[in-house]
Amino acid sequence: MPTTRSGTDWSLFGGAEVANPAESQSVVTPTDSSASSDDDNDAPLASESPLPAKYKLAGEEWAPKKVVPQQDPNDWLWMMTEEPHRTRRKAILAAHPEIKQLMGREPWTKWVSLFVTTLQLTMMYLLRDTPVLSWRFMLAAYVVGGTANQNVFLSIHEVTHNLAFKGVKANRLFAIFANLPIGVPFAMMFKKYHIEHHKFLAEDGIDTDMPTKLELIVLKNVLGKAFFATFQIFFYALRPGFVRQVAPTRWIALNAVTQLSFDALVVHFLGWNSMLYLLISSFMAGSLHPCAGHFIAEHYLFDGHDQETWSYYGPLNILTYNVGYHNEHHDFPSVPWTKLPALRNMAREFYDPLPNHTSWPGVTFRFIFDPKIGMFSRAKRHGPDGGAKGGDGGGDLTDGGIGGGLKDE
Repeated sequence: MPTTRSGTDWSLFGGAEVANPAESQSVVTPTDSSASSDDDNDAPLASESPLPAKYKLAGEEWAPKKVVPQQDPNDWLWMMTEEPHRTRRKAILAAHPEIKQLMGREPWTKWVSLFVTTLQLTMMYLLRDTPVLSWRFMLAAYVVGGTANQNVFLSIHEVTHNLAFKGVKANRLFAIFANLPIGVPFAMMFKKYHIEHHKFLAEDGIDTDMPTKLELIVLKNVLGKAFFATFQIFFYALRPGFVRQVAPTRWIALNAVTQLSFDALVVHFLGWNSMLYLLISSFMAGSLHPCAGHFIAEHYLFDGHDQETWSYYGPLNILTYNVGYHNEHHDFPSVPWTKLPALRNMAREFYDPLPNHTSWPGVTFRFIFDPKIGMFSRAKRHGPDGGAKGGDGGGDLTDGGIGGGLKDE
């Protein structure tokens, strides 16, 4: 079980269901003087060399490289290296072991999520008699509902990493509750796929965040990219079923039964207008909405670089649990949203060399109209059956699991 001197099991904070049983006999306690400490585990290996003279900042080792020759728009950028987050996490921990103090639960998550859920339930009640096609209804669904449900999506993202409550079961139950304003059950299925996204970033046939070959072929021009950006919520919802199906579980069933029961109650007591408000809000949240720009901004390639994860440090982070700090999040999934800015400040020499986005709406605009950016603008790796295999993306035995320990059983 990966622990610190205080006995905290950091693997759970990355989204693990249980601690790694292979580690259960090597717990470090304050009285175990013969066991290696976390500081020992995080220290650079003896064979590791100091910062090369050609780098002025430590993070320049992970700075993007120009893709030469220019990327073929008929295929992805195939990478023969592992994903960058595991090695950078190890280097950052070696330079800044104090970052461990940032890891753990964030009590504010449940209160913010509860407020936004209450807001959406109030809105659906107030709009119960408002015509669906009226400008008031649509404006409310876009401005209030789209923003609120994007916030709900990302609160579930936080809870997926077990960052709201102490126990795994409590986090799961809260995610099912937070799912209610979305109108469609997704929280428990999202957890399955999101864990794999961290563990096997950009791996073919595993990471369902990657566009499919059909999307690459069909959505090539401006019209196709505009269609994708408008209806991307459906692509993210349906793509996993075509790429990598997961076996249903009792938690997935509970999520579905709870959500569909709630929906039935809404329709029975408030009518279809209230139900449609929630569903349209979810569509708006994943369509041409300013906050929805993060979907494309996070992992698409821009400016001819091979940088596969991008951060955004602008004001929309206030509404989205700081998901714009995406390099920081992938490096340390066990650091909650409120402390990601502090993480960046602690390790600025690692993050300053990385290009970042300055506008999520600007990212969406560029994606649609720039011919050098498209569905092909993704780094991709061969899966377990061929080529290089990416790192675990969220903690492994070499870093004590504190990167995230993203294990879902």
